[in-house]
Amino acid sequence: MATIAHCLFCFDVLSASLERRQHLSLPQVQDLWSRFQSRLEKSGQRGLAVDEANDEEEDQDIEDSADPLSDSDHDNEELSSEGEGPAVETAAAPSTLRLPTISRLQAPSPASASTSSIPSSASASSSQFGFEDNSSKASSTTSIFSFARRSKQPSPARREEQYPLFVTWNTISSRGHKSLRGCIGTFEAQDLATGLENYALTAAFDDTRFSPIRSAELSTLANHVTLLHTFTPCAHPLDWSLGTHGLRISFTYHGRRYGATYLPDVAVEQEWSKEETVISLMRKAGWTGRSRDWSAVADLKAVRYEGNGEGCRWSTYRDWREWVDNLVTEGVKRS
Repeated sequence: MATIAHCLFCFDVLSASLERRQHLSLPQVQDLWSRFQSRLEKSGQRGLAVDEANDEEEDQDIEDSADPLSDSDHDNEELSSEGEGPAVETAAAPSTLRLPTISRLQAPSPASASTSSIPSSASASSSQFGFEDNSSKASSTTSIFSFARRSKQPSPARREEQYPLFVTWNTISSRGHKSLRGCIGTFEAQDLATGLENYALTAAFDDTRFSPIRSAELSTLANHVTLLHTFTPCAHPLDWSLGTHGLRISFTYHGRRYGATYLPDVAVEQEWSKEETVISLMRKAGWTGRSRDWSAVADLKAVRYEGNGEGCRWSTYRDWREWVDNLVTEGVKRS
């Protein structure tokens, strides 16, 4: 199950990369987030942090306001192994499903997406962590890691969790408008620590629809993690449920193999019927035929799956990270 701690880990990985420091491990983040929540609960403030994090989940329907039918260009770059569209190998069973890195939906052009929703003063809050003070950065990072190593480690079973996953970055404007800033994932099961780290950075820096995320944008960001599970071949392309299943399709067109996917929440957010969703996916993959002819496309196959998602904003990460820094400072003073 995706958790806020997973999102905080993605934030720490991204900010550490931009600040050229070492990030905390996933087990460390999970333990420190649990302790932070316990502290808030004792002081009667836990609901504030949870409500703020849930705001990102509730606003998720805003992130894909662009026409998703234009996503084929980026998908082709990420997936193509032959032809003009993304190649999808059809598996005999869900356990054998494998697909390289893919993007979720197309958004406005990189120029509009990176300028219209990112305030020029976005770097203001980063100084609250002492990130701008290079002289203190090394000692602060060392102290945090010295403290975090003493944190309770999860059980081996917890460390071995593996899921296909997606990491999404959005920017939130001063008016509260959310815009997609990067979203990349994989259908290949990943160890959570490794997968979240890799795709947090890949979605931030290598989504070719956008320019790489900059340090100045950190305070405008929201993160969303989706863990995928229960992959089942469909009896036919409409053999799935709106609001429950994500859909992955593959088909042959002009002698070449194409494929695309939508996460479980997309069709509901866009208010599509199941047929409209399939047609949109086919367009996304590169199909240019008439809509009424979609069912006649050769060898059209579909796999349904489910996903569990969680999200949080920079402000949640900022508050938690400040608490971690203060905890370390207090520990150093006592010693």
